[in-house]
Amino acid sequence: MQGQTQFIKPRHLNALGFTLIELMVVMVIIGLLAATVVPKFFGHVDKARQQDAQAQIELLGQALDLYRLEKHKYPTTDEGLEAIKSYLKKDLPKDPWGHEYVYVSPGNEERGYDLISYGADNAEGGEENDVDIVSWKNFE
Repeated sequence: MQGQTQFIKPRHLNALGFTLIELMVVMVIIGLLAATVVPKFFGHVDKARQQDAQAQIELLGQALDLYRLEKHKYPTTDEGLEAIKSYLKKDLPKDPWGHEYVYVSPGNEERGYDLISYGADNAEGGEENDVDIVSWKNFE
């Protein structure tokens, strides 16, 4: 029987796998679960970044205080945070959104300095994820 092709027909066609309807139902269920879980997860990520910025500002503040103890003054705005590099174990960090911290000395309202992260939008002011994290008050 050369040249003749034989096809084997499956005996139980329904038992071989999932139907398109079954796969679509599973995809819809996964989509619904993702729609409820993902926004909550990203809300926690934003909050964690803000808390990280507050912690970094506090650590930079400690290095600024060490600089002041040694030099009897805070670095000027022109000197910036570069002046405290020797007081840090690692390089100067950027804020959790990848922007430079804003350093001003002397600060407003008779503070020795102001240290600011402008949040996700990198612009002054803002709410939620765009809120400014500042050295003179704790992030809530």
